[in-house]
Amino acid sequence: MTISAGAFWEKIGNLRSLSGFHFDRPLVLFQSDDWGRVGLRDREGLEELRSAGLNLGERAYDFYTLETADDLAQIAGLLTQHRDSSGRYPCLGMNFILFNLDFAKMSAGGFHQIEMLPLSAGFPPGWNRPGVVENYREGLARGVFRAALHGTTHFCRSAVERCLSEDGDQAQLLRTFWQAQTPYIYWRMPWIGYEYWDPAKSEGDRFLPQEMQRELVGSAVGEFAKVFSKLPMSACAPGYRANADTYRAWAQHGIRVAQNGPGAMIPPYIDRRGILQLARTVEFEPATEKSFSVAASLQQAENCFRAGLPAIVSVHSINFHSTVRDFVAPTLRALNEFLTVLESKHDDLLYLHDEDLYELISRGVYCTSSGTIRVNVTKKSFTKSRVLKQEMQ
Repeated sequence: MTISAGAFWEKIGNLRSLSGFHFDRPLVLFQSDDWGRVGLRDREGLEELRSAGLNLGERAYDFYTLETADDLAQIAGLLTQHRDSSGRYPCLGMNFILFNLDFAKMSAGGFHQIEMLPLSAGFPPGWNRPGVVENYREGLARGVFRAALHGTTHFCRSAVERCLSEDGDQAQLLRTFWQAQTPYIYWRMPWIGYEYWDPAKSEGDRFLPQEMQRELVGSAVGEFAKVFSKLPMSACAPGYRANADTYRAWAQHGIRVAQNGPGAMIPPYIDRRGILQLARTVEFEPATEKSFSVAASLQQAENCFRAGLPAIVSVHSINFHSTVRDFVAPTLRALNEFLTVLESKHDDLLYLHDEDLYELISRGVYCTSSGTIRVNVTKKSFTKSRVLKQEMQ
C-alpha cells in the first residue's frame, strides 16, 4: 500500500510547510513489516483451506506463511557479504507483530471469541518453527537485523469481534480460516481493518479512541521488551494507519521514529511530539509486485540521493518466506544485485537503521561498533506544492 503526497499532507494537517532534513552522503535504510505474524499454515494449511472450497493462488498473499530459521539464516548470510564505506553490514529493520491467535484455545470455545498468544510464548500449536526466535536474536546481535514495533495484531480486534457477534457470512469465513490455523488473508476480507483502524466506522471515526490505542501500544511495547530485552524506538502502524492519538501513544512509550508508507518523496522531519517521521522512498517487493525490477528500485534510490534524502527501502517479510512458495531465493538474488550496484557506484555509501538516523539528525553523528560516523545534515523547508511536483516526476 502506498500513500500519495496529497494524503500525506492531509495526515499531518493544514500546515503550509515543514522543515525536513537533507544529507550530503548516500544513506540506505531497510524497513520490513509483518515479522512474527503467522499466516497460512504451510502446505497443510493450504490443502485444508482448498478442501474447504477456497481457491488460493490468485495473489501472492494467498501464500503468506511465516519465516523459518533457515530463511533468517539466508538473509543474514547475504547481508554479511556486503559492506558500506565504513565497513558496516546492511541492516534489515524488522517490524514485529507481538501476538498471534491462540487457535487451540479458540477451538475449545467453538471459535466464538478471540484468544491471543504472545510471541514470548512461541507460536500457536501446529506451527513448526524451531530456532526462529533464536535466529531473530542472533541477527540482532550481529547487527544485520534491528527490531522495531508493528503492533499487537495486524487486524482491528474490535472489527473482528463485531463480525463474530453478528455471526454472519463474515464470521463463518473467519472460522473457516481459523479451523485451518490461519488467521486471515487480508485482501479477501478487508473488513477486518488494521490494528488502530476500523473500516466499518464512519470516515471521521475509523481510528480507535485514544485510550484504546494507548492500551494496545502499551501491550505491544511490554511484549516487545519480553522478547528482545529492550524497548522499541521505531514503529510502523499496521497498514500505515496512524493518527495523532497513535503518535501520542507511541511518544508516551518511548517511540522516537515513525515509519510511513511509500508513495511520496517526503524528507525526514521532526513532528511536534519530537518523533522523527520517515517516509519510505524505495519499493522493493519482488514477491508481490508484478512490475518489480531491480533497475526501478535503483532508480528510486538514485532519485533520493540526488535530492539529499535517505533511500528508505520498503521490503515486506513475505519476500523472505519459503515454505509454500519460494519467495526468498529470488528476493535475495535481487537484493544482492541491488546492494552490489549501490556499493560499486557510491564509495561514500552508508547503511543505517532508523535509530542511527534519529541519532544523526539529533547530533550530526551516529555511533557504530567501529567508531563514530559524521554526516553533514541540512535543515530545509519544504512545501506541499514542491512535494506534489516531485511525486509527478
